[in-house]
Amino acid sequence: MIIAQLDWTISDFSLQLSLFLASIGTWFISTIAGGGSALLLLPVVGAFLGSAAVPPVTTVGAIFGNGERAIAYRKSIRWDLVVWALPGALTGACIGTLILTKIESAWLTLAIALFLIGSAGSYLVKSSEDEPATFLVKAWYFLPASFLYAILSAIVGSLGPALAPLYINYGLEKEALIATQTTNRTVIHFVKVITYLAFGVLTGQTFLFGVLVGLAAFPGNWLGHIVLQRLSEQQFRQLVTGFVLCSGLMMAWQQRQVLGF
Repeated sequence: MIIAQLDWTISDFSLQLSLFLASIGTWFISTIAGGGSALLLLPVVGAFLGSAAVPPVTTVGAIFGNGERAIAYRKSIRWDLVVWALPGALTGACIGTLILTKIESAWLTLAIALFLIGSAGSYLVKSSEDEPATFLVKAWYFLPASFLYAILSAIVGSLGPALAPLYINYGLEKEALIATQTTNRTVIHFVKVITYLAFGVLTGQTFLFGVLVGLAAFPGNWLGHIVLQRLSEQQFRQLVTGFVLCSGLMMAWQQRQVLGF
């Protein structure tokens, strides 16, 4: 009995340590790539804890990670964009969570993947031609964009850096992009946690695993910040665009069965 208990304890600690270390890597990558931590965490959490734990664990973890980034880059937050984005984000998060169980999300995920691939491809083509931004963005665009982002992220789990092209074309530099985007996402994830509690999706155990994932954000974000300071604006935009493209390809691959592959 004692040996069995010891084996369970060692196994449990190994699981927690592995999840913690893997989460550090995801937070590091998402810092230098301008976001997308939740998308990276989906396969990590799923591999360690199972698919049922993915939404609540990643959401709780994202509150810690995005909140820490928002505080770290608080001087660069564009509050005018936050004011435009938050009403749409709050409303969208509630609506998306409510309709989560009522629709088939496979085709929706595939459509989002194609959008990400197209956005990244368009930006890469324009950059290679030394042309200005693909399209001009006004501040009020972030109201409907955040509304749609919050709805879709609640339904499919994560959209990754789907709004990154919008921030880039608005003209935000790397610190302002990260600060403004993470401030909005912190609020979205907080609303989702409240909704998960209301529907009984968030248990004590999943909350603790979410805290573990969130604590991994502190060393991951710190390491990412060191690298970020060494990147030029052009290098940062190239990384963001590359990550948008990879995110789209990864989401499309996950839904390949929809197309019969």
